[in-house]
Amino acid sequence: MDSKRTISRREILSGLGATGVAALAGCSGGDGGSGSTDSGGDGGTSSDGSGGTATSGDGGSGMDTVNAAWVYISEVGDLGWSWAHNEGRKAVDEKYDWLETEYTEAVAPGDSQRVFEQYAQGETDVIFGTTFGYQDPMFNVAEQYTDTYFEHATGYRTRENMGRYMGRIYEPRYLAGQAAGMVTENNTIGYVGAFPIPEVVRSINAMVLGARSVNPEATFKIRWVNAWFDPPTARQAANSLIDEGCDVISQEQDSPAAVKAAADAGVWASGYNAPMGEFGGENYLISPVWNWEEFYDPAVSAVHDGSWESDAFWGGMETNLPALDEWGPQVPQDVKDTVAETEQQILDDELDVWAGSKFEGESDEFLFQEMSSFVEGVDGEVPE
Repeated sequence: MDSKRTISRREILSGLGATGVAALAGCSGGDGGSGSTDSGGDGGTSSDGSGGTATSGDGGSGMDTVNAAWVYISEVGDLGWSWAHNEGRKAVDEKYDWLETEYTEAVAPGDSQRVFEQYAQGETDVIFGTTFGYQDPMFNVAEQYTDTYFEHATGYRTRENMGRYMGRIYEPRYLAGQAAGMVTENNTIGYVGAFPIPEVVRSINAMVLGARSVNPEATFKIRWVNAWFDPPTARQAANSLIDEGCDVISQEQDSPAAVKAAADAGVWASGYNAPMGEFGGENYLISPVWNWEEFYDPAVSAVHDGSWESDAFWGGMETNLPALDEWGPQVPQDVKDTVAETEQQILDDELDVWAGSKFEGESDEFLFQEMSSFVEGVDGEVPE
């Protein structure tokens, strides 16, 4: 969890192979309303919506300055998905004096094409759309504004000037599952799920496999809230799971509501998206988190030096993009040691999370967009 390395998209593309990038798809983000823009710099000028000289698709001669914009589906203060992306934006903004950034938050998918067009018509060189619902609007705008680069998180459609990116969050999910499996006394772990889509099902399955790798008796109960950001409902779902005997709570939510509920009930909790230890109290375990600067750094640098290419990024823990945050204050040392050993096996490519499960040997395409059933150890089935 301590080592950091920025890895290029070309390295990931090479590691995935042809089948791995054939058709990656997924869904992430929260519900949002109308957008409001927060500008973060002046930027350069050019024609056709590009702030510098570039060749669409395979890079160009580079740019003296780069103007980059991010579009978020929820407010950045939600301590979830959009918050994590904005932390990545801030990190690269602070690092490079040739980079100017801005963002628009709380943009519903139906309004995203207008926002993308506004950025592309201005001085923006590269636009990042950070939820699956933005895929088709961005795809349409990218066709019209060929001198602007576009990057879409979690989707599968590309153009010469539009790439796609995501992280293998299922790897730190597996590790968080091991921690949960070792601390549970009731062998019953609760999971507050957002939507029954492949992305969430994949995370649940990985956590279940991790828990049962150290505790074969561990089982999971799932509560679906059908929202990415709904703190009251998430808290209610967590309390319901606790009432049913779950002594560890996990979540796929853009707020720490479930973690707070667990803390109030005195049971263990694992969060998601962002470090949530301050909300978990003495019974906080650990959370799978996103370090999006590990993608945004090489992406904006490639635009700057003229080497940008449209490709597919699905990096694992070796990139430090999907990772684990710090341990809670009362986590036993044997839990930390077991997870550290397993993490090293993943980093050394000695452990495949899906090995021994019904998903062993499945393609990246399947894992990314087709996983629709649970592994053994989950109470219930994935809703239709």
